[in-house]
Amino acid sequence: MVRYTFKKEERLCNKRLLTSLFQSGSSFVLYPYRISFLKAQPLAFPAQVVISVPKRRFKRAVDRNLLKRRIREAYRMQKEGLLYAFLQTMQTEVLLSIHYIGTDIPAYKVLYKQLTKALEKLQHEYRKQYMETVD
Repeated sequence: MVRYTFKKEERLCNKRLLTSLFQSGSSFVLYPYRISFLKAQPLAFPAQVVISVPKRRFKRAVDRNLLKRRIREAYRMQKEGLLYAFLQTMQTEVLLSIHYIGTDIPAYKVLYKQLTKALEKLQHEYRKQYMETVD
């Protein structure tokens, strides 16, 4: 049975890793998300992720926290099937940033469906970025 967890070790908190992710990582936009990723050195988990919602668009902390909670839950439910399985077949680790760029607060189902598409596109972009250089 798969355990759907999101532990502290899976969260990206290290300032050095965050800086390297945003300075030398690749990114793409799939509305309402901007996904940034970077191939990483060996980590405790296949992926470390940071989720952010801008204060500029959502002034109230209640709204930002609601969105982050919904995105975290959608990620938690999909990471094993879409992300970890892919990374384990590639035998690699990744640093990941999920940045919400939308202007409204959609329902959880909408966020879930779009995150599914974003994680699938991440697989494609990762192959394009890192697998062509290997050949």
